[in-house]
Amino acid sequence: MEVSRKAILDKTHYGLNIYAHVLRHYYPGEIDSGDSSTPNKDKSKGAQTVLSLSGRDCKPAKNPFNADKPTLLIKVVDGCAIHTDSEEAIAQGNVFDFAALHFSLEGQALLDKLNEELHLRIGKQQGFYAQAESQPAVALSEIVKPAAPVFSYFNKPVTNVTPSWQASLIEVYNLIKGNEFASCTSTLRNIPDPKEARKYKAQNFDYVTFSGTFSKRNDANLQRHSGLLTIDFDHIQDIPSLKAALLNDHYFETELLFVSPSGDGLKWVIPIDLTQAKHQDYFKAVANYVSHTYQLEIDQSGKDISRACFLPHDSEIFINPKYL
Repeated sequence: MEVSRKAILDKTHYGLNIYAHVLRHYYPGEIDSGDSSTPNKDKSKGAQTVLSLSGRDCKPAKNPFNADKPTLLIKVVDGCAIHTDSEEAIAQGNVFDFAALHFSLEGQALLDKLNEELHLRIGKQQGFYAQAESQPAVALSEIVKPAAPVFSYFNKPVTNVTPSWQASLIEVYNLIKGNEFASCTSTLRNIPDPKEARKYKAQNFDYVTFSGTFSKRNDANLQRHSGLLTIDFDHIQDIPSLKAALLNDHYFETELLFVSPSGDGLKWVIPIDLTQAKHQDYFKAVANYVSHTYQLEIDQSGKDISRACFLPHDSEIFINPKYL
């Protein structure tokens, strides 16, 4: 299946996600703001937004092709995001013209690059139980940014089993990407003794239960399943290669992917369809699939719906572009 412009626009909120993706390369310390999805605690500590959307127009953004001046004006016209520069530093154009400036590619090569770079999975098989088939095109007027899954958030230490609040995937993404957990993550990774490191992690890291909301953290007190499953990879020698492979997996769409607190593993959060199988059965199926496909064994604690996942700092965390 050849990647088309329309297919890309359908999956990137008219192309706005492409602008945000490119801008994050130049301004990695800034966050996206499509809705006010900052955590209740600290509100991201005043982090600046790389692209702020209001309706179908964006507030002036920094232009990396104009000495980082806030002269880039982006809006949606006829189902496609376009840009101008208030100082005319670059020519007026659409999102594909802007992407071409960054990637130095044109035509089909550019479209294929966007499909790969943003992990849009156009032309790829969707879902572990699904068979590859052509999907009907989605009308641009019907595109709605999906609501981010919600789950329970627990303040440290891990012995605290009463949730503090309900967090969304976007809120946790912003926390991990920001500096909220940078200090404790750095400290943990400099503790040489494994026993002392485990003790420090248990005492000093907030955590979430990605698979659902709970009144207390145990499977019996599940209030609502989030439709998410966390796969834990430990002691990985080549993290960049595994990360790239998971993001391009043919069966599972990645919702969130980040380096574990220890620094030598990955947390892979994927969607599951509970109408097809129970949580535990899904976990067994995924474990078998990972073993066969990647020759890796995963942490068996993921079979528990109330599994605790500690939140580290990872400036390179990946979130599915559909939420941005």
